[in-house]
Amino acid sequence: MISLPRLTLVLGGTRSGKSAYAEAMFVGVSSKLYIATGMAFDAEMRERIQQHRDRRGAVWRTIEEPLALAQCLAENSRDDLPILVDCLTLWLGNLMATSLNIDEHLRALSATLTGLPGPVVLVSSEVGLGIVPDNAMARAFRDHAGQLHQNLARQADRVVFIAAGLPLLLKDLAAPAIA
Repeated sequence: MISLPRLTLVLGGTRSGKSAYAEAMFVGVSSKLYIATGMAFDAEMRERIQQHRDRRGAVWRTIEEPLALAQCLAENSRDDLPILVDCLTLWLGNLMATSLNIDEHLRALSATLTGLPGPVVLVSSEVGLGIVPDNAMARAFRDHAGQLHQNLARQADRVVFIAAGLPLLLKDLAAPAIA
């Protein structure tokens, strides 16, 4: 099996290439799991989900889990099964839309990731680089996403930021330190 870090966080803007980059990390891995968090509320989102399905093809085992992400990871993680989760910001939006306790779910995810036996790659949209949103819900979403990303970046062995399809390595615990 290709060696993946225990936990990788891939961040980037919408349509930056972060999903394709994360999927490419699994090239050559025969047994792999894709946990998709998106929910199709409209035709445009159904089309986006279908594009992701088509790009992945049949080489991935896929579980669609829009809410119970920590539980899904705990139930499916094995040392011989790397997992790709796409996308944490969609998951966060789902939690907010269903009025679930966001902080409780974020803590559960963080705690679950600490104890998983196999490697996990998390994909999420960086939403804090733009203007301050003009409404309270959007600001709350941005704030939750920023806190989620900071917490996961501290936990992660590798953090990659994608811009225009190009990766920028922000953290790599496996890389030698520069003196």
